[in-house]
Amino acid sequence: MNKICLALLLTVAWSQAGHALDREQRHGKALLESMCARCHAVGSTGQSPLAEAPPFRTFGDKLYDTDFVQRLQDGLITIHPGMPTFRFDRPDAEAAVNYLKAIQQRKKPK
Repeated sequence: MNKICLALLLTVAWSQAGHALDREQRHGKALLESMCARCHAVGSTGQSPLAEAPPFRTFGDKLYDTDFVQRLQDGLITIHPGMPTFRFDRPDAEAAVNYLKAIQQRKKPK
């Protein structure tokens, strides 16, 4: 019985640790909260303050574009006139993308 309880506790501990953000991801989250949270939901839950601004957890495949980090460095420009242009240095761009990848919603099976 003790072995079963220990195995269960270890399983729970490992699964919780798997959901914790690492240091770089926490830095990326802090950057996005300070720069983007006025309009976008930057966390894994919640609604965007601006209805037209998609929650960051819905970006999906955009984050796996090989030049997304570079676009953040060059200055992310969108077709939305009210959105300012943001420029990141390389470490900040990588931190932001790594955080965004960590919070993406899983697609529901069809």
